[in-house]
Amino acid sequence: MLYIIEFTDNEREPAMTPLPTLRQLQFFMALVRRASFSKAAEDCLVSQSTLSSAIKEMEALMDQQLVDRSTRAFALTPAGEEVASRAPALLAGAEDLVRAASGRRPLEGPFTLGVIPTIAPFILPRAAKLLKKAYPELDLYLREDLTATLAERLSAGLIDAAVLAFPYEIHGVDIIEIGDDPFWFACAENHPFANKKSVSRTDVNGCELLLLEDGHCLRDHAIDACELRDRDAAAAFGGTSLFTLAQMARSGLGATLLPEMAVREGLAKGADLVTIPFSDPAPARRIGVAWRHGSGRKEEAMALAATLKEALAN
Repeated sequence: MLYIIEFTDNEREPAMTPLPTLRQLQFFMALVRRASFSKAAEDCLVSQSTLSSAIKEMEALMDQQLVDRSTRAFALTPAGEEVASRAPALLAGAEDLVRAASGRRPLEGPFTLGVIPTIAPFILPRAAKLLKKAYPELDLYLREDLTATLAERLSAGLIDAAVLAFPYEIHGVDIIEIGDDPFWFACAENHPFANKKSVSRTDVNGCELLLLEDGHCLRDHAIDACELRDRDAAAAFGGTSLFTLAQMARSGLGATLLPEMAVREGLAKGADLVTIPFSDPAPARRIGVAWRHGSGRKEEAMALAATLKEALAN
């Protein structure tokens, strides 16, 4: 038996679920990042009352409290945590949509690039000249920060791509490698190894090494690549920058490991350090450009990677 059910026009149109606006989501994520209504409002270039009202409207729309206002310290409710975990992907997708519809050519207009501190000063000056020549309409915005922070900002759509050192586990991104960056042994002129033609991983294991503090991926890369046995000895001193390490090594407190790009740019020479290569195969870190998987900026990230590869090779 065949049943025929007829619908009126009103019945054919299901009720649309009320949705928060992208602007409300942007305000909410700014609040999550800054954990402060006033600081989030500053970032969004609006008054605190405007931002607060937008968050309350969003809560009313969703019929859920997102921010726990019962405590003085900033905190999200479970519903707020859920929104905070999903909103970055929605905002990133919306931004990609706008860029794809703009009709701009690759690397034309604004592009935000994150770079870690152990790469930025040694490759960007050379790369900037190449980029300016190849892409005169590019407005490049740079963000220097630690790898973990850049990975978070990349996932949240706050930066378009990042120049990172690998290995480093990061989910939801695509990566193109642009080259290897070998380590060099660097020491003062009176160091026992100063006259060596090369050093081995075994040699380094017995040294007093100065490394970057925890949080810098170069530290982990150096420990793993050089197969250092005594991680506690390697952690005796934690520098905040390669420039600090070079100066501390110069004072005779120990030797250090410098990436080749820093050596080429004169970091060791400026600190009167002796640099010694490793015997083959030399330990190295891999340099690459990462962007969000599925991002509309893939073509631009790959074009940028090609220019950075040229800068790294020359």
